[in-house]
Amino acid sequence: MTRSLSPSFFLSSGFRSEDLNKVCTRNTTLQDYPFAASIKENIILYEGDSLRREMLNPGKEFPLKTELCHCLKEGPGVFVITEAIADLSIIDEMTVIFRKILEKEKISGENRGDHFGNNERIWNSIQKTCILAPDLFIDYYGNALLALACRAWLGPQYQMTAQVNIVKPGSEAQSAHRDYHLGFQSDEAIAEFPAHAQVMSQYLTLQGAIVHSDMPLETGPTLFLPYSHQYSQGYGAIRNPVFTRYFEDHHVQLPLHKGDAVFFNPALFHAAGKNSSTHDRIANLVQISSPFGKTMETINHCLMIEAVYPVLLARIKNGTISDTMIRDTVIAIADGYSFPTNLDSDPPIDGNAPESACQIIHRALTDHWPMGPLKDALNAYSKRRQA
Repeated sequence: MTRSLSPSFFLSSGFRSEDLNKVCTRNTTLQDYPFAASIKENIILYEGDSLRREMLNPGKEFPLKTELCHCLKEGPGVFVITEAIADLSIIDEMTVIFRKILEKEKISGENRGDHFGNNERIWNSIQKTCILAPDLFIDYYGNALLALACRAWLGPQYQMTAQVNIVKPGSEAQSAHRDYHLGFQSDEAIAEFPAHAQVMSQYLTLQGAIVHSDMPLETGPTLFLPYSHQYSQGYGAIRNPVFTRYFEDHHVQLPLHKGDAVFFNPALFHAAGKNSSTHDRIANLVQISSPFGKTMETINHCLMIEAVYPVLLARIKNGTISDTMIRDTVIAIADGYSFPTNLDSDPPIDGNAPESACQIIHRALTDHWPMGPLKDALNAYSKRRQA
């Protein structure tokens, strides 16, 4: 039997910064990204208004997704959408909700801060804001460009989670890291995973941030090392001092503005910068998971559905919401994937998969069910799935 030349496991003795340098020393060109507006510091920038106009043509979604997917996989691994949320009143109103949640959690003692320092953090911000402000939630998370990025990398049944991070003036920069899944493991634990699993990890998650305050460079917007996600051994190597120095010497950074959104491959070497300004740096960090993986946070979808469904139904009856916005909101509040389930009590119907929670909600919205019948249907759905 001929042995494959590719390693089955990565060994620290094979970590070489020159290999990282080979994948990172390339230039991104607009020729490869026809929908992009510009390229700065090897990062691709898209104009939100331009993308929204393109998406008015149903035939453009596929080439748009193809381009964004290429950026995250073969390209630099990071792109920015300027004015992803064009109506800044939506951003400002959501920031007010963030502040209310923080104050409540401080008083109750629930706030645990940030795992990279002494900043202010709201864990599971998606569920908390949904329950407090369901109408605003629809305007914020029913965003077509947010959904476009998610669908481009993860397909249609992705699972949304989010955490707010408020970085205080004087907060130091993070160390370079990769993100969930393997980015949250120790070096010893990472080494136990075979090479193919380490490479595969990046395809299970999309990282992003919705910008809630202007971020000039002195506020410390995220530092990126474009193309570093293509260094296969990066999860194990990134804490090595040689690789840390390489990141410090070669990272790039862009100023961002309120309403912008940045999305990146979780395997990209990155780190939040030092906030040397006198202002808070505020971002809602969205971490979106493939239906084939596990999210970092547990979400109580029932509470979210109960909060949002009546508002969605009212907007449908009033004719004030598009089909696309309905789709993008429903996937943000419910599980679009049929598994895992109990196939004895929840067998496939007209295919290979049982009905998902999202499909139940769409049926309910189409037929204008009151909340009571929907709750009954979702309770039955939950019971069917139990072993």
